[in-house]
Order: sequence, then structure tokens, then C-alpha cells
Amino acid sequence: MNIALIIAGGSGQRMQSEIPKQFINVYDKPVLIYTLEAFQKHPEIDAIGLVCIDGWHETVWAYARQYHITKLKHIVSGGKTGQVSICNGIIELAKHYGETDLISIHDAIRPMVSAHIISENLAVCRQYGGAITAISCAEAMFFTEDKSASTQAVDRDKLMRTQTPQCYPLGKLVWAHQEAKKRGITNSVATSTLMCELGETIHFSAGSERNVKLTTQDDLDIFRALLTNDRRMGQ
Repeated sequence: MNIALIIAGGSGQRMQSEIPKQFINVYDKPVLIYTLEAFQKHPEIDAIGLVCIDGWHETVWAYARQYHITKLKHIVSGGKTGQVSICNGIIELAKHYGETDLISIHDAIRPMVSAHIISENLAVCRQYGGAITAISCAEAMFFTEDKSASTQAVDRDKLMRTQTPQCYPLGKLVWAHQEAKKRGITNSVATSTLMCELGETIHFSAGSERNVKLTTQDDLDIFRALLTNDRRMGQ
């Protein structure tokens, strides 16, 4: 089976919103629902689990009924860090699925994820035992200690920008989080970085500039513009 694990545990402070950014309405639909719909519609996804900020679980179940997200089967609470939130989701999925089932971990605030990205991520995971969605770096890049100045350029041809989904077999993810606990790794920012910290080789699948993460108000404006364009083009 292929299970999507959507991470929606953030509070959205950088968005400067009164509600968590994954619940902001865009064209009368919560951002989270756009994300859930992408996995609901994908023929290879069998079920969806959600890691959700406390106090919003019942709201999500109501949204799922309203928008016919029938693949949503599990909702658990997030933690203080992204690593803890993902671990909470993995622990829940391990109660219901097998070690070889593939878990596609995805940010709730990447609502423009395409069917092609999901398919490619699953395919690379089947081939190599793990897959991280990523895109090449087009900008000039610099190393900095303080984010205000630099004297060192970095070769952009040797850099990749990671996105989600990030896919691994459930058994591998359970091992990774158990091993992280043993080694004292407590605040890895993503599954990709956690695997690197554990000495694992990362394999990339193709992402897209459209697969934007809604972190700031500017990102939300880009999302609205992409949706407007897609509606104009009849997509």
C-alpha cells in the first residue's frame, strides 16, 4: 500500500495570520484541502494520515466530509518540532500498516503538488528504497554565518533544493526515528536531513518550482496567482 502522511502541525507565525496557515482560505477553500485533494485524486495513494495541530482535529474531519476526502483515515497531534510531529505520524501508521508499505510524507502547506511529482517520488522510492523530491538550484548561492554578509560562493551545480513528498518504506522510517532517539538526534528539520544524519544516501525525484511551500505572505500571493492562472487555462 501507499499511504500519504500530511504534516499540518505548524502554527504559521511567519505568515502573520490569526489562524494556522494550513487553514487559511484561498478562494473559499482551506489550503489544507487543496493538499489533501491532490493525494485523494491520485490513483496510487490508498490512504491518508494527517499530523495536525491540537484543537483542529474535528474541523479537519468536518472538512473531509464536506470535500469528500474519503482516503483520510488517521489524524494525530503534532509535536514541538517537525521531527517529533513526523515521528508521531509514523508511530500511528505503524499500528495499521506493514513495514514494506510506502509512506509519502508531505507538507500540508505545499498545496500545488502535482500527480506527476507524487508518481515520480513513489517510483524512485521503489527503485532505491527512498526518495526525496528536489529541484536544481538556479540562483547564485553563498555561504554565510550571520545571514548579513559572505565571502564564499557555493557552486550551485552541486546543490539541490529539497521539497516534499519524501517517501520511504514504513519499516525504514520506524528504524530512522528509533535510531535518532538512540543517537540523540532531536531536531532534524526534515526526513531528508534525518536520513543524512543517520548516514543514509539520499536519492532525488523530480520536483517543480510550482510546488511552492506557503511560509510567508508572498508565498500565499504566488499560490493565488498559480490558481488563478490554472483556472484561466481550464485546469
